[in-house]
Formats: sequence, structure tokens, C-alpha cells
Amino acid sequence: MSDVVRWGAFSCALVPLVLIFSGVSWAGAAGAGAGLAAVTGACRALLRHSERTAARVRVREVGRHRDRNGRSGVAAHGGGRHSEGRTPVN
Repeated sequence: MSDVVRWGAFSCALVPLVLIFSGVSWAGAAGAGAGLAAVTGACRALLRHSERTAARVRVREVGRHRDRNGRSGVAAHGGGRHSEGRTPVN
């Protein structure tokens, strides 16, 4: 994410300079820079929210039905077709 935000900040600085050199007024260039800064800030907020949500989902998925050996599913609960006759290890 940090690369995307860096490129957004770079474009917020570069675009007004290019506009000024091409003959656009200072006010127009400043408005374009401010607009780009607002879009970059909104994109950054959305990316952070998306990353946090994905991390929460990953933690929930990994944390489900795991035993201390890292097995998931039926094996974590001591079941399965080969578990008959075995004594549980505690």
C-alpha cells in the first residue's frame, strides 16, 4: 500500500507543476493538486480499511478448529475414521 500512496503523493506534486508549465493558471493548478490530494487520501483510507478487513478474515479462518498441533477440522476434535481405539493425548 505504501508504494501506491507514494505515487499518489508524487502525482499530487507533479501534476500542478506540469499544468503551470503548460500555461494553466496558478489557481487551476492548485485546484487540480487539491483534487488529486483528496482522491489520494480517500484511496489510502479505502486501502487501509480493505487490508484490515482482510487481516481480520484471515485470523478468523486460520483460528477455526485448530488443535495445538495445528490440525484443523475433524482431526482437531479427535474424530476421523482412524481414531477408534486410540487414547487421546492430553
